[in-house]
Amino acid sequence: MPLVVTGTIGIDTVYTPSGHAESVLGGSCTYFAAAASFHGPVRIVAAAGDDLPDEHLGTIRHFPTIDASGLEIRKGSKTFRWGGKYHDNMDRRDTLYTELGVLAEAPPKIPDRFRDSEFVFLANTHPAVQLGMLEAFPHRRLAVADTMDLWINTARAELDKLLARVDGLVLNYDEAELLTGKRNPVAAARHILEMGPSFVVVKKGEHGSLLIHREGLGALPAYPAEQVVDPTGAGDSFAGGMMGFLAAAGAKHPGNGSRRGASFEALLRALAHGTVMASFNIESFSLNRLRALKREELDARYAQFAGMLRIH
Repeated sequence: MPLVVTGTIGIDTVYTPSGHAESVLGGSCTYFAAAASFHGPVRIVAAAGDDLPDEHLGTIRHFPTIDASGLEIRKGSKTFRWGGKYHDNMDRRDTLYTELGVLAEAPPKIPDRFRDSEFVFLANTHPAVQLGMLEAFPHRRLAVADTMDLWINTARAELDKLLARVDGLVLNYDEAELLTGKRNPVAAARHILEMGPSFVVVKKGEHGSLLIHREGLGALPAYPAEQVVDPTGAGDSFAGGMMGFLAAAGAKHPGNGSRRGASFEALLRALAHGTVMASFNIESFSLNRLRALKREELDARYAQFAGMLRIH
């Protein structure tokens, strides 16, 4: 089934306890699409300035199932830039700078041939932009959004409207508390269900993730990584692995074509795929590890992770 992601293409400078990377490819749309592409075709809707290096465009084109025809390169505009420094506990980081660039301009146009997309992921950006993008996909079967503390604090009214329209929300445990005022992530997620979505995924970094669904409650650990080089994009690659699996499963089993949302069982399997994808992403800076990733490596780690979860 057609999968589309709307979000950012960025140029990042990152400092971690393992080292640093200067002006590398980043952005929520980029990480998501690279991860999702291992499961099947994925369409990008995003904008960048003409300062985006050719090598970064080459990285996006390296993934053969990414359709980048919805990526606008705007002459005279600047690409979104972000700089961050991670603490020894890499669940915590400081933002060194943010340069909005094209994000301060009009959102990108959606190609007409993308409008039949049935699986839609609204990666992190202003909720008013996310809501406008959502309306462009009338055939959607599953629409999931990401958000962050900035929008919870500054665009709450627009975010509330978005939550009433999407099927799922992905956010971290601090954002869940900020959004609801509830410290317990399960209680916070159940409160978010009352706002509209049929499921919520709460990311807990090295402690895994929670799935709170109208049909049940699930929890998965993180994959036990031996080395974490750069956590940037881990959440987006997690979401890409999750949504890529769901879109591929929908293509194989399209029987409930009119049904909105996704079942608890399908989502729990999708979270496992997202977890494994994120475990590769953190092994190197930028998209270096995903670019080098082989299908047999991905399948082997997924089998290992699935084996870890079986209790006899």
